[in-house]
Amino acid sequence: MKPIVSFDIDMTLLDHKDWSIPASAMETIEKLRENYTIVVATGRDMDSIFSTAIRDQIRPDAIIHLNGTKVTVGETVIYEHFFDKNLLKQILAYAKTTSYSVGTTVGEYDYYVNPETVAEHDRKLWGECRRNFADADKLVHLDVRTMAYIGDEAGARTMEEEFPEIHVHMFADKKGADVVERKASKAVGLARLCDFYKIPLSQTIAFGDSMNDYDIVKAAGIGIAMGNAMDELKRAADYITDAIDQDGIKNACLHYGLIRQ
Repeated sequence: MKPIVSFDIDMTLLDHKDWSIPASAMETIEKLRENYTIVVATGRDMDSIFSTAIRDQIRPDAIIHLNGTKVTVGETVIYEHFFDKNLLKQILAYAKTTSYSVGTTVGEYDYYVNPETVAEHDRKLWGECRRNFADADKLVHLDVRTMAYIGDEAGARTMEEEFPEIHVHMFADKKGADVVERKASKAVGLARLCDFYKIPLSQTIAFGDSMNDYDIVKAAGIGIAMGNAMDELKRAADYITDAIDQDGIKNACLHYGLIRQ
């Protein structure tokens, strides 16, 4: 079977400066497609309305969604994991005692503790907040795979100490994080795809920029950190390429001989 090349989305493939994938990255993916299995590994649900356009542009063979809590090959779900309901309830109760926000979007509603924190974050990032907030306590009655944390790094570390069952992986901008049960990760998702395709982990390459990429970058046969990646991820990587807007994807693939000029 073909080796796997795995890509994170945000600030690895998708540049937030203009919300587009650099042309050199898309050209590289097309060159890789013949000899490699193209995988997207992201904190997003690539089947959501917010991400399907990006999914359809990349046309991956398989996707590790929501930090490994859903894995699909084509249109087939080969694995999914949902947050433990009791743990979810405890995390939401804890968040209410802080100024931070924890929650997620399900369907058309945004279920967040301290929604004003999310609204302020959105206004700073996009100039407006267009969310449809609903009662966060309703999340315990829904199927939740992963959540988001909006707050600083110190608060994220405190939350991890309070709940050793979870990872709180900071985003590269250090203004928020993914909240995932430790039993699920992008690395576990990659291992499941290796089982599916019947290849060893040594035949995988993973690109990333944030701390939710740490496990997959460490686990992959070759782990590559973007030039704009967090320092801790760079230290864990086998190779540090250029930044997303400096042809980082293309240059790393040339470096390893995965494509030709």
